[in-house]
Amino acid sequence: MKTPEKGFYYHYKHDPAKGFRDYAYEFLNPGLHTEIEDLEKSAMVAYRPLYEDAKVYKLGKFWDFRPLSMFMENVVKNEKTIPRFQKITDPEVISKLEKIRDDMYN
Repeated sequence: MKTPEKGFYYHYKHDPAKGFRDYAYEFLNPGLHTEIEDLEKSAMVAYRPLYEDAKVYKLGKFWDFRPLSMFMENVVKNEKTIPRFQKITDPEVISKLEKIRDDMYN
């Protein structure tokens, strides 16, 4: 079962015009929902937003969880097929997001 690399990702709704934090997330860990027998269906991911308007952050700095298959799937946006979550590889952006993460969650 393929899992994402730990690190920072943009959700497909990310709009660069709204800044580098818009729909930015940190992928934390894969996991399994132990009450579901089917491993494919039980695989989950834990990740957290790096923007303060996120509902789960406002509710108490919670993490987001979603099925691994959904995290890894492609979606259609503007008639193009793209990943739902795209890994961020720019070292400058990663450095800024690390500071934001530390400020938000530590």
